[in-house]
Amino acid sequence: MIETPYLLFLGDAPDPLAAKVAQGIRDWRPDNCVGQLRLPGCNADMGLTDMTLDEARAAGARTVVIGVANRGGVISQSWKRVLVEALEQGFDLASGLHNLLRDEADLRAAAAAHGRTLHDVRVPSVAYPIANGIKRAGKRCLAVGTDCSVGKMYTALCMDREMRERGMKATFRATGQTGILITGNGVPLDAVIADFMAGSVEWLTPDNDPDHWDLIEGQGSLFHVSFSGVTLALIHGGQPDALILSHEPTRTHMRGLPGYALPSLEALRDTALPLARVANPECQVVGCSINTKSMPEAEARAYLAEVEQRMGLPATDPFRFGAGKLVDALASL
Repeated sequence: MIETPYLLFLGDAPDPLAAKVAQGIRDWRPDNCVGQLRLPGCNADMGLTDMTLDEARAAGARTVVIGVANRGGVISQSWKRVLVEALEQGFDLASGLHNLLRDEADLRAAAAAHGRTLHDVRVPSVAYPIANGIKRAGKRCLAVGTDCSVGKMYTALCMDREMRERGMKATFRATGQTGILITGNGVPLDAVIADFMAGSVEWLTPDNDPDHWDLIEGQGSLFHVSFSGVTLALIHGGQPDALILSHEPTRTHMRGLPGYALPSLEALRDTALPLARVANPECQVVGCSINTKSMPEAEARAYLAEVEQRMGLPATDPFRFGAGKLVDALASL
C-alpha cells in the first residue's frame, strides 16, 4: 500500500496538462494531499500550498508522488536531487512513469540505505491472458476521445460518482497510472505487452450482475498516431455496450503532435463505433463529454447546446456541470 498523505511533486512541468497525474489526485483524493513541491520553471499549479520537504514532513506527508506525466514517461535528471533528498528524509516515492524508480541506481541505493519504499505504479502485476472475445455478463461503458488528455478518466469518475449517488451498480475501472493512484487498483494498460492488452481489459471487467456498469477509464485516441493502439485494446477488450465521445474544443492540434489537427466528433463516432461493434454488435454511442475548462461558462453552455443539436446526443462537461445527462443515457439502455 502507498502510504498517505502525499506531497505532490510537480517538478518542472511545462504546463498544467503535463501534471495531469497530480491534478487527478488533487481533484479526486484531496484529503490525501498536504501540498505541492515545484521546481523553478514549473508552469503547473494544483492550488495547494507550496512546501519544502521539511515543511511537508512536518505537515504529515508520508509519500512524495511524482505528479508529472511527460512524453515518454522519463524521470528527469533535474528532479534527482529532490527525490534522493526525499528518501533521505524518510519519505517513500511513488511514480506512474514508464521510467521506473527501481531502475535508477541512485534512487534504489538511497531507498535501501534509509529503509524506504519505491512504488512503481506502471508495472503489470498479473499474468494477463490473451483476449478471447467471449461476451461477459454485465454492462460496460467506455469514453473514447478526439485526443489524449481530454477528460476520459474524469468522465468515468464523474459518472461513477453520480451512479453511486443514485444507488445504481457501478465500478470505475482504472487503466492508467493516475486512475490507479486514485483508486488503488487497476491495469497499467500502456505497460502491458501488446498481445495481452485486450486480454487485460477482459480480466479487469469480468462477468457481473446484469444491471451493473463497469465504467472503463479511456486512454489515448484512435486518431493519435503515438497512442492509438492502447485505445483499440480498450475498445475490443472492453466490449462496451456504450461509448461516450470526449472532446476538448479549444485545442489547436493533437497533444504533442503539432502537425495533426483534432478530428471532429462525427469522425470519432464514425470511426469508434464500427470498431466497437466488432466485439459487441449492440454497442451504441450515447453521449458527448466536453472538457470546457478553458471556456467561460456562457460560451461553454452555448457550445454544449450546439453539440447536442448537431450530434443528436446529450452533451455535458461532467466535472463542471454534472454527469446526470450521461448517466440518464446509460439508464435508458
